Amino acid sequence: MIKTINTWAMKDGLAGTHRIEDSLADAKKAGFAGLELCIGTEGTFHTSMSESECQAIAGKIEASGLEVQTVAAGISWGCNPVSNDPAVCRESIALHAAALERTAWVGAQAMLMVPGVVGSPIAPDEKVRYDHAIDRCREAVSELLETAERVGVDLCLENVWNGMFYSPLELRDFIDSFKSERLGVYFDVGNCLGYQQYPPHWIELLGKRIKRVHIKDFTESFGWTGSYAFNSLGAGQVPWLQTMQALRDIGYDATLVAEMMPWDASLLARTSVSMDVIMAL
Repeated sequence: MIKTINTWAMKDGLAGTHRIEDSLADAKKAGFAGLELCIGTEGTFHTSMSESECQAIAGKIEASGLEVQTVAAGISWGCNPVSNDPAVCRESIALHAAALERTAWVGAQAMLMVPGVVGSPIAPDEKVRYDHAIDRCREAVSELLETAERVGVDLCLENVWNGMFYSPLELRDFIDSFKSERLGVYFDVGNCLGYQQYPPHWIELLGKRIKRVHIKDFTESFGWTGSYAFNSLGAGQVPWLQTMQALRDIGYDATLVAEMMPWDASLLARTSVSMDVIMAL
């Protein structure tokens, strides 16, 4: 597997104002073999960039010696592809199509997509009926697969706190219904624990549909005054030994991307050391 860090872990990465060459250098210095770029509607890497601008980024990537195989798109949180407003749905599809093109232009092979938001603590104003959301998600994915296949990029739906696809069986069947080799799952290990799921079971059930993997750690304490929190890698409740074994059992050998935030001066170094331990399990 390729030890990779997401640019949201970089200084100014969440704001999207980091310099890509600095992120590449910082990732390499910390001992990572790869960097995952994050694309938005503005900032350092965005959906309106020209092909020549993206080729300039590709040149910086090549000069760095790092692998940049994946791009993460958080566009759905601000422009929901399953919105109750048809105009928002259309805009979201157009933005994701543009993101797929730019993913290809920088030389990456896969893009994370949040498949839509039914309701979430991340987007508290969204209230979409579930069956409507699934229908709209199907329409969005159908259109986006045309772009994904044209530009040669895998479209990878993430399991995330969006109110959708909290069952691996439902996600599996949704993926299979398209009969496309370009569609898959961007599996997030830590997100599973937030809805009381066991990551190795998801891996076993999704199997080869998992095209990319995000890792983070998570702790939950149930009770009347219960709490939850994302943690440093290895400090939470993710069963890392069983998770890594499950990934190896399905033959997964692509990017293992740490999605850690917010940035602090020791975050990259701490995460790199923890990943070395986890990947050795």
